[in-house]
Amino acid sequence: MSEKQPPVIIRTSENTASRYGLFRLLVIPFAIYIIWIIVTALFDGDYRLFMSADPPGIIFYTVFACIITGMIIPVYCIRESFVTGAVNMFQIGFWPVRRTFYGCFLTTFFGYMAMVLFSPYGTDMFALGYAFLLLLPTAIASVMVCGVLLGTHVQAFVRGGGTVLSIAAGSLITAWLFCITYFVHSPSVHPQAALAGFLVLGLATALFYFAVRDIYSASIFLAFGLTFVMADRIGGAGTQAAMFAVYGSALLVFFTLIGIHLYFVRNFRTVKLPG
Repeated sequence: MSEKQPPVIIRTSENTASRYGLFRLLVIPFAIYIIWIIVTALFDGDYRLFMSADPPGIIFYTVFACIITGMIIPVYCIRESFVTGAVNMFQIGFWPVRRTFYGCFLTTFFGYMAMVLFSPYGTDMFALGYAFLLLLPTAIASVMVCGVLLGTHVQAFVRGGGTVLSIAAGSLITAWLFCITYFVHSPSVHPQAALAGFLVLGLATALFYFAVRDIYSASIFLAFGLTFVMADRIGGAGTQAAMFAVYGSALLVFFTLIGIHLYFVRNFRTVKLPG
């Protein structure tokens, strides 16, 4: 009769675990961010795409830069972080429908009121709506990459240093990533003023995202901010085909975000414990 073998215990050193956490929480998310920036620059390296309102260009930019690179690819990295417990549904910004609805309603209301009072489009509400929908896909992809992917993973990596360090690191890095993103996405003839504007908007969006923790509301907040900061880099509505491309792209990205939300709801569950 054979003798029962004892179980084999594999010990992992703290350095190995630390290197694995560094690779999974920082290296991979930053690599995805760089790829997204490159794809964005290839499809819209200057502001002519939004100025000319080219329908095929807007559609290709939305599909490849916003949906595939900016939303679907980050899901694979976020999914692994769910499995390891680095992030959860509430931390990345997916909440029940009621909370999301109220957050979106309030953000839209106050954003619209702010744009009415300080709108660079004057009284032309159609131009404001067109600009908002044109920039909404970019805003959603930016929140997905800079906030959901990188911001929360940076927080998870430095979580051992305490809550204050975690929130500060996540917010500051996310703010700079937003700033770099739009500085590359929409270069200006006045780079210093553009850099300052994007940095302020990036910091405001980062603080809003980490305070509210809702992807939908943060995307609306950023889209309103972009309609103000990038008003001089957006052309008119143009042809009916351009309007169809803009509205269709906004809906396509929005439904993709809902699909990602449903995917996480069906495969991962975050339970909020009392107290």
